[in-house]
Amino acid sequence: MPPPPKPKPPLKMFIALNSIRNTTFAVEDDFFYYEVVTRFWNPNITKIIQHDFEVRELTLRAEIEGLHSPAPRVRFGGEKGEWVPASQFVKFDPDSQGGTFATASGLEFTWKLVKRRWQLVRADDPEQKVIDFRPYKRHGFVFRMSQHAYLEVKPESEVTDAFDRIIASYLLVERKRRAARPTDKIKLLSTRAIYATVWNK
Repeated sequence: MPPPPKPKPPLKMFIALNSIRNTTFAVEDDFFYYEVVTRFWNPNITKIIQHDFEVRELTLRAEIEGLHSPAPRVRFGGEKGEWVPASQFVKFDPDSQGGTFATASGLEFTWKLVKRRWQLVRADDPEQKVIDFRPYKRHGFVFRMSQHAYLEVKPESEVTDAFDRIIASYLLVERKRRAARPTDKIKLLSTRAIYATVWNK
């Protein structure tokens, strides 16, 4: 009897930049490649665009309106999609910084923080991890980045077919996590103070 087939190795989906408004999520061969972009002429809309390099095609998969606002909205499917509150798309956990969302097929996943790193698990089986976030590394902890952050992804169609919603939900929970950090609150207050000073001159 032949041995059972070996499980496929996880995909590494690299995150190019630390920004949640402008970055890319891509595997090494670019078979899965998603661009997160916020245009300077429309800074309130963050788009998630899928690149298909084989057919040279770009597809708008999702949009987030007011990513850094108190009440962002999200829609999928381009202009034909319906805007819904982010809190309706991601059921944020009131006791933590994670949240649960559903894919287009109705399968539910949950983002949770484990040792300050994101993990995506099946909502009906919290022990079944499908994505593990690996943070970036720097030379000597302070110099140039030696390794980009990446998502270690279980290569199953129920996951890869839902990358648009996975990325959108990641941006939303990560925004909420960053907003809760004291340093980010100080930066926000400092920015508001600068604007107030300039405005009053």
